[in-house]
Amino acid sequence: MLKKEEIPGEATHTGTAVVETAAAVVQRFRPINQIHQHLCAFHFYSHDMTRQLEAHHFCAHLNEEVRQCLIFDSPEKDARLIGIEYIVTENLFLTLPDDEKRLWHSHEYEVKSGTLFLPGVPGPIERLDLDKVCKTYGKVFHFWQVDRGDTLPLGIPQLMMALTRDGQLDGSLQQKVEKRYGVSFEGERKKREYMSGPAHGVHPMANGGGEGLKTELRETMIPSAASIPRVFV
Repeated sequence: MLKKEEIPGEATHTGTAVVETAAAVVQRFRPINQIHQHLCAFHFYSHDMTRQLEAHHFCAHLNEEVRQCLIFDSPEKDARLIGIEYIVTENLFLTLPDDEKRLWHSHEYEVKSGTLFLPGVPGPIERLDLDKVCKTYGKVFHFWQVDRGDTLPLGIPQLMMALTRDGQLDGSLQQKVEKRYGVSFEGERKKREYMSGPAHGVHPMANGGGEGLKTELRETMIPSAASIPRVFV
């Protein structure tokens, strides 16, 4: 993870800090205040499973079937915002076109393997929510490739995927996370054996349809302003 001093740019000025403090007193941060939980999991680039990283999700419910999450590279106050994830129930996922389904990943393995967890939350409470998450699908893009040392968010957003079976997670990354948060993935796996995934099983088009997907940018022709019909005079 990049250290704060490695991010290019001047240190925050006192005047800026004063304005921020004053604004915080009078403004309401309603969307941010809806965030209700912190989940830690692992993501890998959908075209390169060897590039794996720890992802901290700060999530809010839009309703009982849709969650939206801000993803940071750590839970610390100077963490970088590196991506976003949307989480939907199986019912909503099944309404998506097949081409769209490929962009979403399942959560069943992540939950049942113990590799998705809520840092600091007691196990019995944690498992109440993860029993629901186990049945969902997520769509995630990362904007800042901190794993390769980028000091700013460079390039185009990258589609990310999640673990789906044993043997995929980098062992050293696993050990670091287990030690840092005092968790045991194997121990939690046993406690989550009773959980079940989507009622219809993991959809074959999810998780890239079993193939790697690479996000690319390509040039295209833009119609001239003269060729665009005028709706309003």
